[in-house]
Order: sequence, then structure tokens, then C-alpha cells
Amino acid sequence: MDKLPVRDLCHIAIFTTIITLMAQISIPIPCGIPMTMQTFAVPFAGIILGAKKGALSALAYILLGAIGVPVFANFTGGIGIVFGITGGFILSFPIMALAAGIGEDKNNKIWLIAGLIIGAIINYLCGMLWFSLFINGNLKTAFMVCILPFIPTAVIKIILAAVLGKQIKNVLVKGKILEKK
Repeated sequence: MDKLPVRDLCHIAIFTTIITLMAQISIPIPCGIPMTMQTFAVPFAGIILGAKKGALSALAYILLGAIGVPVFANFTGGIGIVFGITGGFILSFPIMALAAGIGEDKNNKIWLIAGLIIGAIINYLCGMLWFSLFINGNLKTAFMVCILPFIPTAVIKIILAAVLGKQIKNVLVKGKILEKK
């Protein structure tokens, strides 16, 4: 495995922090799945950092939370959260960032939107399937709890991530904070 330059490690750490901060913007939902801004921050990291570094920032976030650092929603942490009722969502974050980053790397709006949608679908499917394990495999209920209420905000997050991510990435490249691919 190639070693990452210190600059890349710093970018990954910054986006791990952004994901952590956005996780704290959380609206509790009665079903136990909070509505958070993590699902905005994770693909946002993929867009700005690229597929590999975006996925690494999401992975670092998961690892920090797994060892007990309170980075998850409502300042929680621990392996129990990673393997708890919302674990499927959390564990799919690196794939979500990877999909967004791959879409952005194509340097085409349609590919970017496709990457964001694919990442969101993977996130929801992993979350729903994992959740269904906690409710004895009832996929219909899992869909009604894990996906249906979140579709409107997912659409908004995808649009915001696409627009803001692209603009911010361009500013960072222009300012030579990020390298252009």
C-alpha cells in the first residue's frame, strides 16, 4: 500500500472531523433511527477528497467511534453503536463516500449525481437490511422505518452535496489547497 502524504492525512482528518460535527446535527425519530447530517458529510468528503481519501475519512470516523470516541450522533461511541440498530448505515459510509468520489472523478454532472444516488441507495439498503435483523427480518417494516421517511431529505442532501461539493472543491483547487486530478 502506498503511503499517504502528510497533506492527504490532514485532509482526511479534517473531513473525519466534519463528519463528526455533522453527526451532531441530529433529529431523533421515534423508530430509533435519527435523521442526521452525516449522510450529507460523507458523500461531501468523497466529492472533495476523491473516492479513496473520502472513503478513508469515513473509515477513520467509524474506527474512532468503534473504539469509544463519542463521534456518532448525540455524542455516542463504542462498538455497541457500530453493531447496534443503526450499524448498517454507519458501516456503509465508506462505500457511500467511495461512490460519490467515483462519480466526481468522472468530471461529469450526470456521473456525480449517479454516484451520489448509488451511494445513498447502498446506505439505505445496508441500513434497512441491518435494521431488519433487529426486528426479526421484517423487510416491509424496515423499509417503512429506515427509508421512506428519509427520502425527501436524501434528495435535498444529494442536491446540496453535488452543488456545494463541486463549488468548494473548485475553490480549494484554485487556492492550491487540493491538487487537481
